[in-house]
Amino acid sequence: MHLPTDAEIADTPDQRQADKRRWLRAFNLSLGFVGLLLGVFLAQPHFDVSRWTVNPGELSGLLGVLTAPLLHGSFEHFAANAVALLMLGTLAGGMYPKATLRALPLIWLGSGLGAWLLGDAGSHHLGASGLTHGLMFMVFLLGLLRRDRPAVAASMAAFLFYGGMLLTVLPREPGVSWQAHLGGALGGVLAAWLFRRLDPQPPRKRYSWEDEDELDPVAESDRREFEPEGPRDVPVIWQRPTPADERGKVLPFPRRD
Repeated sequence: MHLPTDAEIADTPDQRQADKRRWLRAFNLSLGFVGLLLGVFLAQPHFDVSRWTVNPGELSGLLGVLTAPLLHGSFEHFAANAVALLMLGTLAGGMYPKATLRALPLIWLGSGLGAWLLGDAGSHHLGASGLTHGLMFMVFLLGLLRRDRPAVAASMAAFLFYGGMLLTVLPREPGVSWQAHLGGALGGVLAAWLFRRLDPQPPRKRYSWEDEDELDPVAESDRREFEPEGPRDVPVIWQRPTPADERGKVLPFPRRD
């Protein structure tokens, strides 16, 4: 009787449809959030944006921890974050739907608190770049922690497109909130560590010889019979005799003048 392996179960049409729906749901949610950001950006000329930004060191500025990621300073600022959110949000949500859902609050709060704690007094911090940094760091670190093939592939893809975020968590360019980047990245690192086992591991492909070994327990002993022995297991048949008086002997060399 042949029992289906994990790889065969994962390759069924139902499983492929479930995977397709998961990735499509992640893309739609990311696209919906980008649409929300676009709506807020178009409405910004009609209200005082500074009231909703993160103002470091001020109690009133803590409100921006919740609202600042929804605001942007220019269309270029919005466009750059929108593309990153669409790509990284789809990648994170498609690979780790449960972990991403629980990670977003940590990343959101980490981005705002990083700007509020580390920012310069009198400055205003806004934008969703802290979220993009958190998603990138989470996906990248999950590849190192989980080390299965899909996780490593997702980690390499995130690093290929947005590996530069490893440097933008430090002060480099004036006018860029590296504090929010750093806070979001720390939130992503914490989320990756806390939720690394939340999503199940993908099924591991089994090979034919593994099934043969389980069905025939004698196969392992037969294979060992024909394998060469290790160097230490081979008996030494002959050793070159060494006279006792030649041990430690120093050969004389003629002196050069």
